[in-house]
Amino acid sequence: MPGTVLLLAAAPVGRGCLVDAASVLPVLAAVPPAVLSGTDTANVVELADPLEPQAVLTRLRAAAAAPGPLTVYVAGQLQLDRRQRLPHLALARTTPANVRYTALPWHWIREELRLRPSGATTLLLDLHADHETWQWLRANPLDCGRNNTVHGRIAPPPARRTVAVPSYMRGVATILRSGHRPPPDELHQQALARAAADGAATGADLVLTSPGPVAGDPHAVIAAAVRSGRHGDADALAARHERAAAHAYGPASEDALHWTEVRADLAMFAGDPVRSCRAWLTVAEARLGAGQPPQAPAVEAAVDRAHHQWGRIRDAGPARELGPPLAVLRGRVPGRREGALDHVRRELSRLQTQG
Repeated sequence: MPGTVLLLAAAPVGRGCLVDAASVLPVLAAVPPAVLSGTDTANVVELADPLEPQAVLTRLRAAAAAPGPLTVYVAGQLQLDRRQRLPHLALARTTPANVRYTALPWHWIREELRLRPSGATTLLLDLHADHETWQWLRANPLDCGRNNTVHGRIAPPPARRTVAVPSYMRGVATILRSGHRPPPDELHQQALARAAADGAATGADLVLTSPGPVAGDPHAVIAAAVRSGRHGDADALAARHERAAAHAYGPASEDALHWTEVRADLAMFAGDPVRSCRAWLTVAEARLGAGQPPQAPAVEAAVDRAHHQWGRIRDAGPARELGPPLAVLRGRVPGRREGALDHVRRELSRLQTQG
């Protein structure tokens, strides 16, 4: 099965730039796609200094939907948004004041990759952090998702008026240009050693290494069922885990809501936007009812996904039924895209006129 490779290099333009992230892309692009992926053939998507987080999300979502192995190479810098203090990958237009609107929320990466099968996703990361984010990272690990193999490093802020280089990723690219792709853990260790030998790594770097989920993880079993078209089996297994979590911890617990979210995604994969929308509405209402703020990433994600699935409903009856509760939620959780509530209202008005 062909692999997919996403090369993403991003950093702000101008004074806020901490790392010359895009400088590594020509070196990576010189590596044959099959070596980048570790498969016989591969499709490569390259994003150099992208401007819009939604554009990056679209490419990431398409890459995550590919059935074969996925390798994501990311070079860039992390910044916190001032409102929620959550890590974002800074893009070309990002400044400390506009992170929430111009940068890519890191949890979007985690969310898009979370239902991929065990062992099928590898992230190689070379990130720099500003002072505020560096302090945050000392107390909060960077969450890249439970299903993914993750290797890389996060470097502290460079000296003032200095733009760093993505030395770890350069090491990765140089090793791969030999035409051989060692296993990810070996590639990681070799890249760290090369960066240290070049004097580009510091003892302060946060080293990222996660081998991914253990064998038998239920998410891997569910993903395998989806890949083989057994959508009913996948949902039944997720439903059992949902019931068990609700019985053990309560229906509004994180464990139970996680499985409700999995079932919402499974309905999407099965081509059932009504069931998916209804499940995401349930998750959003449960999270808000439990006291989570409207700006919480999990709340925003649930409402955004409910909205997206609602837009895919072709039967006017269910669309009219689910539109009003979605509009109520959109009033409380406007999300990051301007005009989302207006869009729901316009579509509801159109549906009503259809009778």
